[in-house]
Amino acid sequence: MTAAEIRRRFLQYFERNGHEIRSSSSLVPADDPTLLFTNAGMVQFKRVFLGEEDLGIRRATTSQKCLRVSGKHNDLEEVGRTARHHTFFEMLGNFSFGDYFKRDAVRFAWEFMTEELGLEKKKLYATVHYTDDEAAELWEEVAGLPKARIYRLGDKDNFWQMGDTGPCGPCSELHYDLRAKGAGTDLPEDEFVERGEAGEFLELWNLVFMQFDRSADGEMTPLPRPSIDTGAGLERIASVLQGVRSNYETDLFRSLIERAVEVVGREYDPGEGGVSYRVLADHARAVAFLLADGVFPTNEGRGYVLRRILRRAVRHAWLLGRREPTLVEVVDEVITRMGDVYPELVQRREHLVRATRMEEERFLSTIDAGMERFDALAPAGGEAGAVIAGADAFRLYDTFGFPLDLTQLMGEERGYEVDTEGFEAALEEQRERSRLDRAQSERDVTDSLAQGWEELDPGAEQEFVGYETTLAETDVTAFRREDGRVALELRRNPFYVESGGQISDAGTVEGDGWRMVVDDVRRVAGRVAVIGDVEGDFPETDRPFQVRAEVAQPRRHDTERNHTATHLLHAALRSVLGKHVVQRGSLVAPDRLRFDFSHPEPMTAAEIREVEEQVNRAILEDHAVRVRFMPHDDAIAEGAMALFGEKYGDVVRTITVPGVSMELCGGTHLRHTSEIGLFRIVSETGVGAGVRRIEAVTGPEAFHRAVEQEDALLRAAAMLKSPPDMLLHRIEQLAEENRELERQLREVRREGAADLVGELVDTAASVDGARVVAREVSVTTQDELRALGDRLRERLGSGAVVLAASYDDKTALFAMVTDDLIGRGVRADELLRKVASLTGGSGGGRPHMAQGGVGDPSRVSDALAQAPAIVQELLGKSG
Repeated sequence: MTAAEIRRRFLQYFERNGHEIRSSSSLVPADDPTLLFTNAGMVQFKRVFLGEEDLGIRRATTSQKCLRVSGKHNDLEEVGRTARHHTFFEMLGNFSFGDYFKRDAVRFAWEFMTEELGLEKKKLYATVHYTDDEAAELWEEVAGLPKARIYRLGDKDNFWQMGDTGPCGPCSELHYDLRAKGAGTDLPEDEFVERGEAGEFLELWNLVFMQFDRSADGEMTPLPRPSIDTGAGLERIASVLQGVRSNYETDLFRSLIERAVEVVGREYDPGEGGVSYRVLADHARAVAFLLADGVFPTNEGRGYVLRRILRRAVRHAWLLGRREPTLVEVVDEVITRMGDVYPELVQRREHLVRATRMEEERFLSTIDAGMERFDALAPAGGEAGAVIAGADAFRLYDTFGFPLDLTQLMGEERGYEVDTEGFEAALEEQRERSRLDRAQSERDVTDSLAQGWEELDPGAEQEFVGYETTLAETDVTAFRREDGRVALELRRNPFYVESGGQISDAGTVEGDGWRMVVDDVRRVAGRVAVIGDVEGDFPETDRPFQVRAEVAQPRRHDTERNHTATHLLHAALRSVLGKHVVQRGSLVAPDRLRFDFSHPEPMTAAEIREVEEQVNRAILEDHAVRVRFMPHDDAIAEGAMALFGEKYGDVVRTITVPGVSMELCGGTHLRHTSEIGLFRIVSETGVGAGVRRIEAVTGPEAFHRAVEQEDALLRAAAMLKSPPDMLLHRIEQLAEENRELERQLREVRREGAADLVGELVDTAASVDGARVVAREVSVTTQDELRALGDRLRERLGSGAVVLAASYDDKTALFAMVTDDLIGRGVRADELLRKVASLTGGSGGGRPHMAQGGVGDPSRVSDALAQAPAIVQELLGKSG
């Protein structure tokens, strides 16, 4: 019976028995900060079990996507090594919300397993909590299980709780006997437990009887409406019904492993030697579903877990000899095989494939760059018990991005251990240095401003009134003077202090006979200080005195334009690019806005234009901008976007553009979107792995930019002696003329290159039946160098090419090897690395082609002279 058939029969069976089929929830739990990922079928019903939500149904059934790679359910390092451990798996479940209880739960489980699936009754065993007489009796009465095959175990195995407090209760597990001999025989409890730990009994289903409410003091009170929460592993049931010993031999994994074998080109070993293939199959499922549910590889939170899973798969593909993206092909197979059940995979196929490939390529380049350093630290054939120092392992991590487990795995293959304690010490030392440097920098600024204040009203409370007004008649309650600069604390302060990306306000503070131009606003020792130069006679007094504080209105209004536009931009990006887009940083200033966001690749021109159009459409629709203070949980429930890493209080401020955007935000905003006027994207660039940056302008700045661009267009038309409306046509004419000139130039160079190719081939060194060309050549671009290498490779028939050339203020190395020589053990990447190392440089690539850089150009000639000997050495190793 296929896994798809098992899943279908399960859901249909419980639907026939009054359960509503509910779709699997996302792997990212909705509004549950206690979980990184959905790790059980009951997660989407957690609020129902807690009495906080009513779905309007009493029974439900699901096939739930689950992930267990963090916290107490961390199976990552066991994946691929055991028959049952997975990162991603499917949990079949049936749930009762105060409806049926133990009797029906036992009846459903037994009936489904024995009648619907046809499992042999004599091979099924049950465990119950040692205090649960009722469950033990029901397995006898309802299922007809002999008492000898019902085992009473302790809290560790048969008691479930949602947390330290709250709903909890005993549970009962159904086990299947996998023994080839003696299956179905009665066993004493200790032998049953022992054989279970040895893998001879397989837990198939866990029935949780949620019947108590545990208080903080440990007392358990019976729940008024006891409930049922069950979980049956689809992968495990499939292994039993398909008669295989490992989940990886089921139809859920077979096609994935076969696809990996096809890509890698090496046979699969179902034993220990097949670990890497099993990791690829398992991790491909996790990567596909995490990406489909909006998680993106990053260095924090859920994104870090995804990146770790993905890179672990790349690491195992590397161990199989692959130096090109591999996991992406298996992810594509996951989409094909599971897309009919989980349509989100098909809907986001392009994103899944693209994101996986990009992350693989990024990590492969990291591995390649660090391999030379690793080879130096842990050369093959090291002495027994050799150790890679923690400091060296840390440098591999810090400089080349090698995770510790990658260094450990590669070291283990060569007989080396890694000093993990030394690694952790070096890592902590770096963190501490970073913390100290950051803290010292902050202290240097804060300490200098925190001292020397004249307190006019000690203990006075300060109120920010900048949301309502930009002008305030108020008192100065404290001040500080230094080097002609004055800092003031205002009782009613209209000046916004930099926060959440929005920069501080500027303006003026005026008193009797004096005026201060405010050019800085800072938080200092719990207060907000406005700072600036004073003109006139600043008062000498020990009592509060009244002033007129005014924020520079045009500057504030332009800042608000950019802040409200930032919210519209965020919404438009999520609409155009997908829900994986999350803010990673921002700057809101009067003259521009900058917005960093998660996205795997540069935006296309069409995507940029669509985002720009959506924002301007929202501006022209003149939406009211609504500001509300509300409980944090209510805001999140209504769909408000909260920024990762930000801390929020119990009551939050929400900024809503109805139908467009809702975010938690403490900044200042417009009243209507139409006040933005115009929105223009200036640039879209990358700022780090998986993070893009947009810079944009609004209002007057957007208008000025449009005028400047029109002026530039007119000047270009004048320079090319063309009417503005014919400028594109004129540029196309010039481009065509330029292409023709370039073609003629290439023809001249090709004739010269043909002569050079003949000369190089004629002077090639002969090495064991092959010819080796190793020369410095004169070219102007990398493409020319590669084309010359291609022609040489074709002319040689059997041989290797190593070329050096200087262009663009650098000296480059390029290597190519013919197919027959690769079969004899000569790889272009290895050849190039050895030649480059003689100059102090490095490089990498593929077996047939590689490229790299030179350390000391003066050593190039000597290094190239060694190329024939290196080829001879590589041929000797192969022999």
